[in-house]
Amino acid sequence: MSAISLNNITKTYNKGTVLAIDDISFDIEKGEIFGLIGPDGAGKTSIFRILTTLLLPDKGTATVVGNDVVKDYKKIRGIVGYMPGRFSLYQDLTVEENLNFFATVFGTTVKENYENIKDIYVQLEPFKDRRAGKLSGGMKQKLALCCALVHKPEVLFLDEPTTGVDVVSRKEFWEMLKRLKEQGITIMVSTSYMDEATLCDRIALIIGGKILSMDTPDKIVQAYPEKLYAIKSPKMHQLIRDIRSNDSILNCYASGEFIHLSFKEEGKDNETSLKKYLEDKGQTDIVFKPTTPTVEDCFIRLLSVNSEQRIVNSEQ
Repeated sequence: MSAISLNNITKTYNKGTVLAIDDISFDIEKGEIFGLIGPDGAGKTSIFRILTTLLLPDKGTATVVGNDVVKDYKKIRGIVGYMPGRFSLYQDLTVEENLNFFATVFGTTVKENYENIKDIYVQLEPFKDRRAGKLSGGMKQKLALCCALVHKPEVLFLDEPTTGVDVVSRKEFWEMLKRLKEQGITIMVSTSYMDEATLCDRIALIIGGKILSMDTPDKIVQAYPEKLYAIKSPKMHQLIRDIRSNDSILNCYASGEFIHLSFKEEGKDNETSLKKYLEDKGQTDIVFKPTTPTVEDCFIRLLSVNSEQRIVNSEQ
C-alpha cells in the first residue's frame, strides 16, 4: 500500500474560473522523500492542503496511509505532520511553550516523544525561553519541524520549508530530513529551489496544476533529449538577444554566469556557424562548450514544450 495516493484530483477556485490542480494522479511509497518542484502558483500548496484535509477536492480521490482525505480526515490529522510555507507558530510563546502546546493538542507530551525530536531540539534548547517571533529564520524552521514531529507522525508534509532561509540552514534542514527518512517517515516536500530537487528520491515537476514529468532526479536529467551547450561573452545582455535571433536555436536562457542553449538540429558546424554569426554581431571573447543538463534545464525545456502545446491547442 502506498503511503500517499492521488487519483484524478482536480481543484478550482473562484467558482471554477481558476484551475489550480488539473487531473493529477501519483503515488508515494512509504519511507520515500518525494518532491513537488515548481514555481509559485503551480498548485503545490493546494495539493498539500487537500492531503492534510484542509481543503476538499472538486473531483478525484486521495488517501494518506490508506485513509480517505474526505471520509477519514480525523484519522489523517492524527498521523501526519504539516509544516506550511509561512511560519505559523505562536510568535508570543517561547520555544518550549510552542512545543508543549502542540504536543498537548495531539494528546502526548514532549517527554514521551523526545527521542523523535532530540537531534533537532538540541540545537533549539539553548533558546527554549526565547519567544518564537524573536528567532532567526533557521531556528524558526527547526522549531516548526519539531512541532510537526512531536506526535510521531507517519507522514510529514513540508510546504516550501526552506523559502527565505540561508544556504547553511537549508543544507542542515535537508540533512535532518535524511535522518527522518531513516526512521521510516514518509516525507512529501515542495520547493521552488531546483538544487533541492536532487536531494529527493523522486520528484514531480509541476506547472499550472499539471505534472510535466515524474521520476528520480537522475532519470529526468538522463531523459533530456537534445545536446545542451553553455556560452558566454563580455556582452551577456546583448548575447542572449543575438542568440535568440538565430534561426538554428531551439532554446536559449540564462543560467548562472552562462547562457544555456540547444539547437533545432545537431550538426558538426553548429558551433562554428554560431560563433561566426555572433562575431558578425560584434561579440568577442566567446566561450562555448557542451554542458550537462540539470533538473532546472529539464524543467525549463518541459515548460517551453507545454507552453507551445497550449498555444497549438488554443488555435485549434
